[in-house]
Amino acid sequence: MRKLGLVVCSVMTAWALEPAPTASLEEISLRQLLEVHRVYVDRLTGGETAAQMRDILISSLEGAKLFILTENPDKADTVVRGAAEDLVFTDMHNSSDSINAHLNLSSGAGYHQRGNSGGVGIGDNESEHSAERRHEAIAAVRLVNKDGDVIWSTTQESMGAKFHGSSSDVAEKITAKLKEDFERARKLR
Repeated sequence: MRKLGLVVCSVMTAWALEPAPTASLEEISLRQLLEVHRVYVDRLTGGETAAQMRDILISSLEGAKLFILTENPDKADTVVRGAAEDLVFTDMHNSSDSINAHLNLSSGAGYHQRGNSGGVGIGDNESEHSAERRHEAIAAVRLVNKDGDVIWSTTQESMGAKFHGSSSDVAEKITAKLKEDFERARKLR
């Protein structure tokens, strides 16, 4: 019985000394979001419209009141980096349908030239061409801390919304995703 007690005591001691399970990478990133206080939004790569997308994103993030936005990258504890594009293009559609039917009859004779002939033709053709102007925006952004680690990222795209354009819709989607992840991080406390 004494040996059994020693074995149980050894097992319990070994179990107590084992490290607690570590948090998942997602939880670590979410917890780092709570440490963000001041953010600099860096230039976004992409086409000519990336600078406009940056300004719209800054406005959207400022409205969320999650942290202080700064124009001085040296004062920021995190930086928003990424790429954005806002494209206007024409979507072309062409279609064509046709139906035709023909019937010809003919008969002939010899020397005195006797002959019959006939013919019927029916046809219908229809074609349609349409051009629609479309607007599409996409952005992939990430929050990078001072150590260069990515602590949060998202990619959002839009064909435009009911009351605002594609770029504004993408900026609002990015901000909404960040707010959602901040709430998840707060619940981890």
